[in-house]
Amino acid sequence: MSLRSATIPDLSTPPLELPADLEPENPLWCFALAFWKLPDVQDSCLALQNQGWSVTRILTAAWLALSDRAFAGVEDATVTEWRDRVTGALRSARKSLPGMAGRYHQLRTGIAGLELEAEQIELALAWRTLMTNNPEQSDMQGLDTLIRTNLAAAAPASRIDDRAGPLLNALGTALANFPKGDHQP
Repeated sequence: MSLRSATIPDLSTPPLELPADLEPENPLWCFALAFWKLPDVQDSCLALQNQGWSVTRILTAAWLALSDRAFAGVEDATVTEWRDRVTGALRSARKSLPGMAGRYHQLRTGIAGLELEAEQIELALAWRTLMTNNPEQSDMQGLDTLIRTNLAAAAPASRIDDRAGPLLNALGTALANFPKGDHQP
């Protein structure tokens, strides 16, 4: 195949307009990095992602629970559009490549790094929305209830699949035991 016969991508979609004052290094991002390192968190989040969940929605819901705030499951359109057009496209490109071994390792690793940067921007967009809308304190009784409710609100559909239950329980346990400190909202 020659380069001349290659399909030309559709460039008619305008670039996303992102706020100039976006803060990639924010408390939500710091929490995400710390929470991700806990046992079972990464595996649970990635397993849920394979079921159609958004890891950034899960992390946002978790972070809000720790601040005694409810996650309504509604996000700014810019967050969703960024996830669909950028983060999701990078993830799809990475998953399209052969496994980590072999000649595509460097390309796959590079795309994974870009995917992480896209997720950081996605969380910065979510952070910006949260700081603008400032969700109200939850009136729920107890952290465990709020954690379960927030994680359920992060679901991609109104009904949570049976396979998600144990994964959500693992995340809930990690959240309930998350150390208080710098990453608190």
